Amino acid sequence: MPDLRPMDFGEILDGSLMIYRRHFGLFLKLAVSALSVPLVLLVYFGLRALAELQQNPVRVLFYLLPIGLVYYVASLVLTTGTIRIISDSYLGREPRLRDALSLGWSKIWPLTAVGFGKGIVMMLIVLGCSVVVGIGIAVLKGAGVLAAIALVAAGTWFLFFVLCGYGVTTPVVVLEELRSSFDAFGRSWELTRSFKLKVAGLFFVAVLLTNFIPSLVFRGIGAVFLQSVPPLGIALTAVGYVAPLVLAPVLAAVITLMYYDLRVRREAFDLQVLGQRLGII
Repeated sequence: MPDLRPMDFGEILDGSLMIYRRHFGLFLKLAVSALSVPLVLLVYFGLRALAELQQNPVRVLFYLLPIGLVYYVASLVLTTGTIRIISDSYLGREPRLRDALSLGWSKIWPLTAVGFGKGIVMMLIVLGCSVVVGIGIAVLKGAGVLAAIALVAAGTWFLFFVLCGYGVTTPVVVLEELRSSFDAFGRSWELTRSFKLKVAGLFFVAVLLTNFIPSLVFRGIGAVFLQSVPPLGIALTAVGYVAPLVLAPVLAAVITLMYYDLRVRREAFDLQVLGQRLGII
């Protein structure tokens, strides 16, 4: 791999896909190791929850909340392992699944704490925006629907603005010395300063490519064949659920390369610094 250098929007996406293709087998093993069990649990309990949604919504929450938390923690292991694989590639080392999983599990507690903190921040923003929208509608009765739409749009924009500011907290926790894991919030905000639009665009495109498009396409085609050729329809629908699991490392790679790009642009971040942080140099 070449030295770390600033990358534009397309180069980050292309670099992520190139690394994914080069180490496809390893990324597949990592994704299966980290996400297969949580994904199966999520699908199983999700189907049960849909069946009981009207009868007992509290029980539905009891089903899905713990499984959702387990899936989130597993996704953190996946992202951290991806950081290790990409870093080893840049340093000219042969990436290994053992090293990737080891780094992921070693950082699980600070990453989980930061994840919960991020969730609390997002929840407070949503609640605050809801209160503002309610007050605004009550005060601006004449404007009615237009006022509600404007306030909701402003609140949504602010929510995504904050999310973009905290978009690289995971690689910050993994690759930087922090006094507290919660210092990752301020550090991520500083790194993404003046680059939040780029962060938002990369997240949007990466999620489309790795989740929504493959899932919707295969599930849609499966639904078409479900009546005429049931085995084919079931198989394609299953692929629609499995494809995001297989492609999940691409999204983690985008986050990693985005972090490298931000640090190279703002600081003297190079391969020696990267190797020292991973204990390789």
